[in-house]
Amino acid sequence: MTADQRLTHQAAPAAPAAKAKKARRSGAGQYWLLSLAGLVTFFGIWWGAAATGLAPPQFLPTPPQVLARFVELTQAPFANYTLQTHLWSSLMRYLMGFLLAAAIGVPLGLLMGWFRWLDYIVSPLFEILRFIAPIAWVPFAALWFGTGIGGPVLIIFAGAFPPCVVNAYRGAKYVDAKLLEAARMLGASSRMILLEVLLPAALPSIMAGLRVSAGLGWMSLVGAELIVASSGIGYMMVKGQSNIDTPIVMSAMIAIGIVGGLIDVLLRQIENFAMRNRRRALK
Repeated sequence: MTADQRLTHQAAPAAPAAKAKKARRSGAGQYWLLSLAGLVTFFGIWWGAAATGLAPPQFLPTPPQVLARFVELTQAPFANYTLQTHLWSSLMRYLMGFLLAAAIGVPLGLLMGWFRWLDYIVSPLFEILRFIAPIAWVPFAALWFGTGIGGPVLIIFAGAFPPCVVNAYRGAKYVDAKLLEAARMLGASSRMILLEVLLPAALPSIMAGLRVSAGLGWMSLVGAELIVASSGIGYMMVKGQSNIDTPIVMSAMIAIGIVGGLIDVLLRQIENFAMRNRRRALK
């Protein structure tokens, strides 16, 4: 084999990898271009509707007006607090309700998937309660807790709890029977099967449930703060609406969307990390 042939032979395997890398870069570039085009179109329609007077300026301000008010709210207090203080108050309530829902819901779902008697006990009541909208708990939260932290936490829990239970239950229920049989034959206890077989096998379903739960919990929080809170981003929206100040309401909505997106990005990173570790453990 000549030197040129050897070089060609060595370079050949690298060609498909180079093409795949180039294709990935091209796909990522198209994704960002389409995303940018979507944003430009949305803000263009908004700006055009506001600038042409399609809606009264009092109710549909232009994007620069909303941006200016957003920046102002980070510096000047509104409803006693700045925007970041309202957000921090909301996040504290949200984390308490969401983490409580995950801490109870995921183990309960796994246990229901493994112990049939527990499934029979819990399922009838759970199937009734999970169809009650979180906002329906607001009157009870107001009566029980007033405007304290307990009311919003209860409503967030009501929104975030069902997806945690349902997805953990489904993940445990549909684990490969061969894995369970092998664990039993090796003499594994119920505790070992739960922790070392059911939990790793159900992880994809659990993570999907946590992402759904996080979104529902965040939306439930805003609904709760519209009624049973004296601070927070939802409370800020109510005060803006009562003052007929649309830029404040829209600024709060933008902050809600940004924080919600960041929560989902964080959970996706946790999911990717957990799934990588799961694949390593299965090898």
